[in-house]
This record gives sequence, structure tokens and C-alpha cells, in this order.
Amino acid sequence: MATIKDVAKKAGVSISVVSKTYNNYVDVSEETRQRIFAVAKELNYTPNIVAKNLSSKKQMTFGLISSGVLNDNIKDNNAFDIFKGVYREISESRFELSINLIDTQKQKQQSYVQYCRERNIGGAILQGIRTDDPYYKELIDTDIPCVVLDIMNETENGMIGSVSINNAQAGKEITLYLLERNHRNLVIIGGTEETYVNKERMKGVEEALVAHGMKLSDVDVLDADFSEETAYQLSKAYLQKKQPTAFLCFSDLMAFGVMSAVKEAGLQIPEDVSVTGFDDLVFSSFTQPPLTTIQQDFVEIGGVAARLLQDIKENKLERQHIWVKHQLMARGSVRTLPSD
Repeated sequence: MATIKDVAKKAGVSISVVSKTYNNYVDVSEETRQRIFAVAKELNYTPNIVAKNLSSKKQMTFGLISSGVLNDNIKDNNAFDIFKGVYREISESRFELSINLIDTQKQKQQSYVQYCRERNIGGAILQGIRTDDPYYKELIDTDIPCVVLDIMNETENGMIGSVSINNAQAGKEITLYLLERNHRNLVIIGGTEETYVNKERMKGVEEALVAHGMKLSDVDVLDADFSEETAYQLSKAYLQKKQPTAFLCFSDLMAFGVMSAVKEAGLQIPEDVSVTGFDDLVFSSFTQPPLTTIQQDFVEIGGVAARLLQDIKENKLERQHIWVKHQLMARGSVRTLPSD
């Protein structure tokens, strides 16, 4: 197997020049760089990234740690879109990207800090992590730079950043959209009660209700754990007792489950019952009728997270939360009711 020494000798340069070439140093001419790459290809030489990171003074690998992806509904492309955004940004930088897909069992075997230490990871992006996760709490107390998605970082650790849409504002906007169309008999299909995004969206719902002279206690709330099947079962049982004018769902997946239950009950959307979602998944514009929802740009969220992590790593800035823009997508699943 060819070594870096073999490449340097045949290319007529020093070992340090070969090393600089693979580390994207600007003081290597383009002619020299191309000659080294040609020789490396001829000799079938591949640099040992792990060894390079372990021997370098700076850690040159970022980690994307994503929880729950292995159990995701196939209709949910959010995690993949975040990965695309992260990858596009990292691929244009001098860093490498390591991906760690976590499920519940694996989390018990290896903490995030252990994963980063073992692979000499210089910074991590955490997606799908809950604030009550003990491994999350462990990581934010270390000196490893990291960016968390869909969590507002409230620690004093200057090495931690966070990225999300303004979930409270988005929750308020879609609730106002229903209220302004004269819907008062609402059912909220919430996600997992203890998650940050669920709390923020509920906060926005409450603000909108108060603005229209209502209280949160005036509407029914069903917690469906961001699950399509759970939302289906809960709304199906609810419709056997009551018929609201609208279901306001905290995810598109849950909205899909509600729409199935509404149609099974022999009701029409939106003539009998209106439905809204949250996320704007690919399938959301193809449901019958197309789903009114909040659009999140998950590719942009991933890209922003990667740029923020680089800035924190390179000491360009400290802890901050970045809001990514969202958009209300008004489609055919909501009816305007006659005013009283």
C-alpha cells in the first residue's frame, strides 16, 4: 500500500507539501496540487483521515448526530433534508463529516461525548435530541463545540449554538389563520408534550387564542407523540363523540393520520372538518385536498447549523440562537366558516 512518503518522492515534493495539499492549505500552487493528486491516483494512495485527525493539532471532523432517524415514518424526509444542508456546507469547507444515526438502544451503549472523543470529532450537530436526554446534558457541559436543532440553548456554555424556526410565532400564525376563518371549535393534536418544539408551538397557539378572547382551556388538546398512527387513533375516537370544525396538528404526519380518520368517519375535508399541519413534507401538497401547513426549510436549517458550528469552532463568535424563516402554506384543507 502506497504511503504519503511514496507520493512525495514520485511527485518531487516534500511530505509536508503533500500533507498541506490534502489539508487545503492555500500556499500550495494549483500546479503542484494537481501533480500530487495525479500521483496519488496512480499509486492508489488514500490519506488516512482518522490518523490525520488524531495527529493534527486541530480536529478537522464534524459529527452529525441524529436521533430517531432509524424509526422515522417513510413519509418524513426532514432528517434527510437536514443532512443535505449540512453536507453541502461542510463539503465546501476544510472539514470532514462523520454521521452517527442513533437509536434508543445504541444511546445506552455509547454517549455523544464518548462518540466524539473516540473519533476526535471537533464539533457536533445534534438533530432529534430532547432536552431531557441525559447524554445531551452531558455534551453541553463539555468543551466540544456543538449546535442543536429545534432546541433553544439556554446554557451559559459559549461553545453551544442552536438553530430552529420561531416555533411560537409559527404556531400563533397558523392558529390565527383558523380563527380568522371563524373556527372556534378547535382540537389541537400536539406532539410529545415535553419537547421544546411542542411547548413553543403550544405557546403560540395560546397567544393567538388570547388575542381572540379565548383561553387554551376552551379547546381540546390530544397528545399524539408526533405519530401518524397515534393521531389517527386519537382523532378517530374523538370523532365518535364530537365533531370539531378544525384539527390543528403540530406535524404533517399527525395531520395525515387525522385526515384518514376524518374520511373514515364519512366526513369531508374541508366542507365538514378543516385540518392543518406543520412542516410541509413532500406529501403535504399531494393529499386530497392539499394540506394547509407551516413550511420549514430543513435544507437551510442544516446549512445554517453547519456554518454556525464552523464559526464557533474557529472562535468567530460564541453561543447564539439563529432563527430560520418559515412560511404559512395556505392550501385547500381549510374552509372559511360563516361569521356569527
